[in-house]
Amino acid sequence: MPAISSKKPYRIGRSQTGLGLFATKPIKKGSKIVRYFGPLLDCKKKKDEAVENKYLFELNGRWTIDGSVRENIARYINHACKPNAESDVKPRKRKVFIRAIKNIEPGEEINYDYGTDYFKAYLKPIGCKCAACEKKRKKQRAEARAEKARLKAKAERKALKKAEKLAKAKAKLKEQAERKAKRTLKLNGHSLNGKSVNGKSGVDKSLNGKHLNGNSRVRVAGKKSGGERPTATTRQTPAPRRPSRLSLPRYLNSHPPGLRTDFGSDESPKSTAER
Repeated sequence: MPAISSKKPYRIGRSQTGLGLFATKPIKKGSKIVRYFGPLLDCKKKKDEAVENKYLFELNGRWTIDGSVRENIARYINHACKPNAESDVKPRKRKVFIRAIKNIEPGEEINYDYGTDYFKAYLKPIGCKCAACEKKRKKQRAEARAEKARLKAKAERKALKKAEKLAKAKAKLKEQAERKAKRTLKLNGHSLNGKSVNGKSGVDKSLNGKHLNGNSRVRVAGKKSGGERPTATTRQTPAPRRPSRLSLPRYLNSHPPGLRTDFGSDESPKSTAER
């Protein structure tokens, strides 16, 4: 690394892209900072045309400065898309100076734009690492993260909406199944609510005075309902009533003559003519 006089307003230091040139004193806008110098190459000569390195500074179509020499401090100045300095080219004098285009504070890195050709040939394939490009990439990364988060949130909302829709569909199916289960209580036309059973009269298992299998009204034995005559729990055919011995000859005139009617009386029977 070349030695730099303490009177110079710059120093060589470490930057993001390697070595760089940094201000040690305030540098005013428009002032010359350092000269870019080196051997002059004549493009009309084959040996000069064959020289290839990253420090070639073209003055015009014929002359080019080879800035790869160690004494050229200006070669440590890095490229920037938004620089604080620029190259002041003087083709006739075959000289190049680096001039400040902004006020540069101590500790700030000095940089200038290398030009479109150099950028496309050397910087674009690897990516520019200047502060402006780093800031731009940082912004792009932040935007990409924000977009990713937005898409994730959108996907979550979509999944939640789909889950809610599915839950509603399941609830609807469940409700339909419950209604269907209620309707299927009518097995083969039977019903427990007093409705028709295969076209016949209704059936009700209760004993509250309703119809049972289409027969007469039946109540529980021992209970009364609205002054009606109590009936048996089930309908039965009454047994024949045995007549009383004393009530048989109720009307004697209706019996034929000679019929015994005393049934153990001491008196002799009288004939019909005597009565």
